[in-house]
Amino acid sequence: MRKKWIAVLAAAIVLTAGCSSKETEKKEATEHKEKEIEVDEVVAPEELPYQFPLTGVGTAEESSDRAVAVVVNNHPKARPQSGLHKADVVHEVLAEGDVTRFVAIFQSEKPEKIGPVRSAREYFIGLASGFDSFFIAHGYSPEAKEMLERGAIDNINGMQYDGTLFKRADFRKAPHNSYITYKNIVKGAETRGYALDEAPAPAVFLSSEEAGQLEGTPAEEFMVKYGSPSFDAIYEYDTAEQKYHRFNGSEETVDLETKDPVLLDNILVVQMDHQVIDSAGRRVIDMDSGGKGYLFQKGKVNEIQWKNEAGRITPYKDGVKAGFVPGKTWINIVPSISDVSFDSQQ
Repeated sequence: MRKKWIAVLAAAIVLTAGCSSKETEKKEATEHKEKEIEVDEVVAPEELPYQFPLTGVGTAEESSDRAVAVVVNNHPKARPQSGLHKADVVHEVLAEGDVTRFVAIFQSEKPEKIGPVRSAREYFIGLASGFDSFFIAHGYSPEAKEMLERGAIDNINGMQYDGTLFKRADFRKAPHNSYITYKNIVKGAETRGYALDEAPAPAVFLSSEEAGQLEGTPAEEFMVKYGSPSFDAIYEYDTAEQKYHRFNGSEETVDLETKDPVLLDNILVVQMDHQVIDSAGRRVIDMDSGGKGYLFQKGKVNEIQWKNEAGRITPYKDGVKAGFVPGKTWINIVPSISDVSFDSQQ
């Protein structure tokens, strides 16, 4: 658009000056073309030399920051949450009953505050370990406690730092009111002697051209069911933003402080075997065997198979690793792939 207006303005100047000779016109046209090239060179977006490892988004400097994983509460009394909109990857997975929790992975962006923070489960630790994360939770199941105490992952826990590194909000009641700032995450790592200066291995991302040519079944709106309307997740694709918005019912997932929505480029839904193991409803989830799934990108969906590769849930299509669209990713873990419904199935 800027180039068009420059051309129009240049032509008007030539006419006003009354240049009549063909030689002068040719000279003016040549000079104008050179100016257009210069303008294009100035306004063209600079290609950034590096990418953030978990989003594929360009950055001027290579990022060496360690990933941080935080267990975030998704109870209705904990919504809206703080900091989720800045997570590179969020895993949504069942805890007890039909209640889901989030394991949010932060690397490219550092929110000022994250929470409410909730307790760990052993499979939450497994998800965080795939990114070599520094793991943050407040509480634990017996199995998770044993893993943390034997050093399965670098971590700090609100059970030991309640009121110091972790703060209780006065506008919510326990257990929905534990928060941690990013400054206190860094402080906690320093206190425990954990390094935060090694970036995770990069994910596989599509190029801009590949992302623009994605094929698949149209899926601009779909639902992931978790057995309760309070926890069923709805996703809607915004064609102008080319991002998915996330909802629980009619309530959009936004940041508590800024009201910024969670905007997603990739939504991976994967089926894993779930088994309840005790009277409290705690589960074991098979995160190793692989299985069926869907990958939603750019308003389209493809059936995939997932594999656990070095602790990460990785999608494959037709036997080839499926790349992510550069941006943020949400991973829904469900007991059955039939828990997903979109337009072509309804």
